[in-house]
Amino acid sequence: MKKVVSAAFFLLLTTAAYAQSFDPALFKQLNFRFIGPDGNRMISVVGEPGNPNVSYSGAASGGIWKTEDGGITWKSVFDETEDSSIGALAIAPSDPDQVWAGTGETFLIRPAHAVGNGV
Repeated sequence: MKKVVSAAFFLLLTTAAYAQSFDPALFKQLNFRFIGPDGNRMISVVGEPGNPNVSYSGAASGGIWKTEDGGITWKSVFDETEDSSIGALAIAPSDPDQVWAGTGETFLIRPAHAVGNGV
């Protein structure tokens, strides 16, 4: 019985190891590039339910950014306010065009940018 269990375990390990292999040549054409919204550390992210192309990202000291093309391009949507630090984001269940933002940095790393003014 031990031999059968050992053989099955060995077969399982070799199959799993084979399934994880890849050809490194596939990645040679990739170059490093900047992706994501401009700005600082992104603290909060929320996506529109049922629409994987629309997402919002809140930055520690850079406002709210929105993508409508799955993250390829981003635009700032929170420039009119004095509170640029975003700690939390939520989309209203009743209207996906309404985004709630909790201002103030969640992680108090830099007190100059941590100040918020509520939701």
